[in-house]
Amino acid sequence: MKANERRKELIAILLGDNRPVSGGELSGRLGVSRQIIVQDIALLRAAGYDILSTHQGYLVKHTPLFERVFKLRHTSEQTEDELSTIVLLGGTVADVFVWHKVYGRVTAGLNIFSLRGVEQFMDGIKSGKSSELMHITSGYHYHTVRADSEAALDRIEQALKEKNYIVPEL
Repeated sequence: MKANERRKELIAILLGDNRPVSGGELSGRLGVSRQIIVQDIALLRAAGYDILSTHQGYLVKHTPLFERVFKLRHTSEQTEDELSTIVLLGGTVADVFVWHKVYGRVTAGLNIFSLRGVEQFMDGIKSGKSSELMHITSGYHYHTVRADSEAALDRIEQALKEKNYIVPEL
């Protein structure tokens, strides 16, 4: 894994957890030494991420990324295309959520930022171990998408509209 990709994975881990993540856990998950994690944290801080060091681990307080929520609907066969479209245009699929009539909001963190992440997600779905949340709401679901600029989010939104994945507002 290249250093830039590793830092993206590191920030995805920190943004995906609502708890501090220890340097030891990060080094184990990313397959590098704790010293590399410390250097990566320093570089991420220089890039604008407000990463706190606590006695329990690292925690992101603020991210320089822009964020937008998209309401979507498509078939299971189109899921891979939807996710690939987002990451190829520079987005990170932070989560997926649905509004259930009984349970309310049901959310799952995804933090998919690469085609490899899309592939891993799709492998999990195709294995039959589980199914997509959108199936409990007739295909309707939401994604929180992060990118480094509003322009990138605009490009993502336009591409999803062109593919008829975005649910039109009434």
